[in-house]
Amino acid sequence: MSGTPGLDGRVAVVTGGTRGVGAGIARALLRAGADVVLCARRPPDRPVTAHPGQGRPARFLPVDLRETAAVEDLFDRVADEYGRIDTLVNNAGGTPFRLLHEAPAARHARVIELNLLAPLTASLAAHRVMREQPSGGSIVMIGSVSGTRPSPGTAAYGAAKAGLENLARTMAVEWAPDVRVNTLVLGMVRTASAHLHYGGDAGVAAVARTVPAGRLAEPDEVGDAVVFLASDRAAYITGASLLIHGGGERPAFLAAADVNHRPSREP
Repeated sequence: MSGTPGLDGRVAVVTGGTRGVGAGIARALLRAGADVVLCARRPPDRPVTAHPGQGRPARFLPVDLRETAAVEDLFDRVADEYGRIDTLVNNAGGTPFRLLHEAPAARHARVIELNLLAPLTASLAAHRVMREQPSGGSIVMIGSVSGTRPSPGTAAYGAAKAGLENLARTMAVEWAPDVRVNTLVLGMVRTASAHLHYGGDAGVAAVARTVPAGRLAEPDEVGDAVVFLASDRAAYITGASLLIHGGGERPAFLAAADVNHRPSREP
């Protein structure tokens, strides 16, 4: 096997695909030959194409993913106009930094609604279409390492992402063999707003040094993983969680003990 998995003639819906990681996913799907529909509340600042300013753009359709009826109407529209929906990427999400005691429960619930309930709503709407197709379909959840470890300052987000991964595993069982459902568990990604999260360019560089790979992921690299999971090459992969985190995070106790600078010991 070599080259990019082909998705010619396939139709993919990417939630929140107008910027950042979502735009990287959309670009990769376009390069693989898919027709891509982006859905979010606001349109992209500029058309999302396979390469900057080149090639056919992804289509944008506005929707509030927290409105069930609007989401169902959107998927019905895509199915009617394109005749199929092959892939759904549940990418929309996010959260501000807020310690638990700094906001009421209702504010945290909104974060869970966007990061867990909205993907559930979109997946149910996509499943109605995919289950009737001879080729079935593929759903990819965009998870986070925040759902696998303590997430101070983003507790509701981490809890939602943990739930999303479990939800995907259950969907994979209930909807097999027609629809495959997998999760990409993301670490830190270099986006246009990364410097805002990590205290400027110097902060981004410092954070990158904590990653074994020595850098943050690029949005298009996340997209390449989505293309693989959406393709026939992943036909037997469902209920899986793929870590996209450059090796994870160096354990804090190693840094505290300065293990790399301790003399080696003979056995």
